[in-house]
Amino acid sequence: MSGAGNDFIFVDKNQNQDLILTSEKIKNLCNRRNGIGADGLVTIEDAPDYSYKMMYYNADGSTGSLCANGARCSIWFAEQTSRLKNGLAKFISNDSEYSGEVLENELIKFNLNSPKQIKYNFKIKASGQMITSSFADTGSPHVVIKISDVLKDSMNPKSSFENIMDFPVFNLGREIRYNSDFKPAGTNVNFIDVSDNVINIRTYERGVEDETLACGTGSVAAALICYVTDNLKPPVRLKTYGGDYLKVNFEVENQKVKNLSLTGPAKIIFEGSIDEKFFI
Repeated sequence: MSGAGNDFIFVDKNQNQDLILTSEKIKNLCNRRNGIGADGLVTIEDAPDYSYKMMYYNADGSTGSLCANGARCSIWFAEQTSRLKNGLAKFISNDSEYSGEVLENELIKFNLNSPKQIKYNFKIKASGQMITSSFADTGSPHVVIKISDVLKDSMNPKSSFENIMDFPVFNLGREIRYNSDFKPAGTNVNFIDVSDNVINIRTYERGVEDETLACGTGSVAAALICYVTDNLKPPVRLKTYGGDYLKVNFEVENQKVKNLSLTGPAKIIFEGSIDEKFFI
């Protein structure tokens, strides 16, 4: 499945009840050359009092954080497997309750919990300079950096990073991902440029250890931060690296974020079976 280019292997555990997943098996399945290939793996299974239970694993086999694009895809998967009533989903993931809905064919809205932490305009040391950054935990930890701030803070004013498509996301993202300020688990890193009230965003994702075509929780983090730093009013539109658009909506009451949601495309790319040797 693809959620705005963020791609996932989906497994229906009701049809694979003896399935046992290990980190090594997930790594092999998500390998883009010798496996199916994906940014992560999601299992869906029936759960009492809920539409379903979702488990999300990063491509390196790690788990424990929220994947908002994976959650949106899970809602569409649940719709296609007759788990939803009237397109409405209430599901459990990482022992937290979430909801969402099918707005129309392949257009999915996912409701997130309020952010756990937001911090604005602090400095991170990377690439030999101090870079102005912000941070939000939207179910996964995210640093958000405006590329204009990298230029402004640069010791080399001739650096040509004006275009976000030319920005060195992988190298700088990987360095910040392992920054000592975010030990022990590390952080995801988002680079943004705001133009005509649209956030252009590129993300280095931990667990994938590479740039992805989209990141849902990263997009939510960027929208919340730009609400303060750039006076962007919800709903906030974001253009992903893959070219799709995501929409983040929310309300702010007494400096608290509520009714937070992420809307965007989700679709099934292909279905099939894979050799059982991947599970030995």
